[in-house]
Amino acid sequence: MMNVSYQLAYCNSFTFSSHSKALLSNDSVGKCPTRVKCTRLCYPKLWYWVTMTATHNQEPRNISISYTTAPVPHLSLFLTQLQSFPHPFLLENATSYRPLNMNFISEQDGVINRIVWNKNEPPRLVMYPRAGPRERVVFAPKKVKAAIVTCGGLCPGLNTVIRELTECLSYQYGVVDIFGVLQGYRGFYSKEWIHLTTEKVDNIHKMGGTVLGSSRGGFDLNKIVDSIVQNGINQVYVIGGDGTIRGAATLSEECRRRKLQVTVASIPKTIDNDIPIIDKSFGFDTAVQEASKAIDAAHTEVSCFPNGIGIVKLMGRNSGFIALYASLSSREVDCCLIPEVPFVIHGRGGLIEYVHKCLLERGKMVLVVAEGAGQEYVRNDSWVDQLDASGNKKLGDIGHFLYQEIESTLKKQGMEVSMKYIDPTYMIRAVASNASDNIYCTLLAHSAVHGSFAGYTGFTVGPINGRHAYIPMTEIVTAQKQVDLRDRMWSRLVNSTGQPDFSPKDIPKGFQGPCLYSREGEESLQTMKTVDKGFPGETP
Repeated sequence: MMNVSYQLAYCNSFTFSSHSKALLSNDSVGKCPTRVKCTRLCYPKLWYWVTMTATHNQEPRNISISYTTAPVPHLSLFLTQLQSFPHPFLLENATSYRPLNMNFISEQDGVINRIVWNKNEPPRLVMYPRAGPRERVVFAPKKVKAAIVTCGGLCPGLNTVIRELTECLSYQYGVVDIFGVLQGYRGFYSKEWIHLTTEKVDNIHKMGGTVLGSSRGGFDLNKIVDSIVQNGINQVYVIGGDGTIRGAATLSEECRRRKLQVTVASIPKTIDNDIPIIDKSFGFDTAVQEASKAIDAAHTEVSCFPNGIGIVKLMGRNSGFIALYASLSSREVDCCLIPEVPFVIHGRGGLIEYVHKCLLERGKMVLVVAEGAGQEYVRNDSWVDQLDASGNKKLGDIGHFLYQEIESTLKKQGMEVSMKYIDPTYMIRAVASNASDNIYCTLLAHSAVHGSFAGYTGFTVGPINGRHAYIPMTEIVTAQKQVDLRDRMWSRLVNSTGQPDFSPKDIPKGFQGPCLYSREGEESLQTMKTVDKGFPGETP
């Protein structure tokens, strides 16, 4: 049994929730010894230290924890005459759901980025504002004009987010003027907007795609802000991936520069699940479910033909989460290739040697490959530094390359094979979200609306260790989340497939993944592209 008592030290401005206050003594508060300036948007970022005294087997031990609060922009930072109003829940004539007063989120409540750490290594924590309704809001609901836009590729759950944004604005806050911007960012200045009502969005969550349409590119900052001003918009909700969020961060900063009372909130959308900090992005659960069906289909095909080889190419430009989780879910996969792990194709210990071994032992083989894996083999020299409209590097078709390479090599070795190739990318992107994602999209949308009414701007929403929080957009776009090869989830996948380590001893030319293993058992290396996800083996 471990009894933990807390002592606050070296902090002059941090306050705790009511539960934590009972454990702290005001006499222990001292001056913060350092001040660290955050360069993002010129908001201050302070580091604080907390000393915890833990008692285990009657032996006390002090643990020092350093933490900082995330610099989430707020309208009050640049609007000195900002008014506040009681939350509509508190009005006597409110017709929407009313939570108990204790359900309002205090500005002192926060969500920390890590809940697991080694007791011998003091952690550095980041605290983000907890998402949820505030008792005071900075917008009079009847004066709110909200705009919703979807950008980038399709993803299951887009319509659910649109629906829940509209429903929350209408039912919980009484907002009447809610507009849908058509065809992505360019729709702000080149398309007629549509008026969204609860009746219009009532059943759209059962449909795939987005009823607002989407596009890549088209971001013209001045035209967009001018359109926002001309139409009297004061709340903007942007649904998109890292490129879209990068544009939204710029949009928020321009509104700040012009001193406009306009909030910009983003709901992170990427089917690859590569958004950092948050637990997962919406649409991922549905993508894994649909990808598993494609893997099952490939397994059925190869089981019916001699020496059947099924290759399934899944989404995953820089991160192999879909391939990993779908392979683990299916349990029918013999090999899974992801962008984070380099691999050799030919020679001793290579991929084709393993394919040959599987055919001799089982007479069939299922290979899953993420689209961003093995790009050093298929990268076209003319594509170097070329980007698509979303700012992503163009990719070669690794699935088709492996299909040809495996078939031709085994044929030269005198083995006839039956090759099957499945690319379900657009079938997965276009489906409606499943039950799990529908609930998740609801929570994201409601959190975004609550944050905007509270006055936050330039933020995105998402769960951190299971609790929804507000995160500065600038932190979302600085890195991409990738599969941590030290984590037990990757170990589970390798144990399931039985695949060996295909990685070369030397780094292959053109490889850009985060983690490398060598056959001599050297420790894994990580590039600066990865984010701190904690200590090895954190996954429960």
